[in-house]
Amino acid sequence: MEENQNQNQPHLDIELSEEIAEGIYSNLAIITHSQSEFVIDFIKIMPGVPKARVKSRIVLTPQHAKRLVKALADNISKFEQMNGKIKDLENGFPMNFGGPTAQA
Repeated sequence: MEENQNQNQPHLDIELSEEIAEGIYSNLAIITHSQSEFVIDFIKIMPGVPKARVKSRIVLTPQHAKRLVKALADNISKFEQMNGKIKDLENGFPMNFGGPTAQA
């Protein structure tokens, strides 16, 4: 039954350039929204550096944002089934990364 449903859907070729395939590391995401869109800013915070820069911004429709949440929840569930529970940070994001503070 599932095969028939997939055959009725149009084929979509997705191209992934080498630059995009490398990805961008992010350890913080800030999400804002308006009535018509969600904006997710992906940021990389470095230990001991009081300033951070947005590395990537994704703008989504509310419908796509909701689909993304469902897809992430599904993938997290599958990941945890294979690898165990992901530990949640209790006090939010640690600004010092839990390491020693550098001094010159």
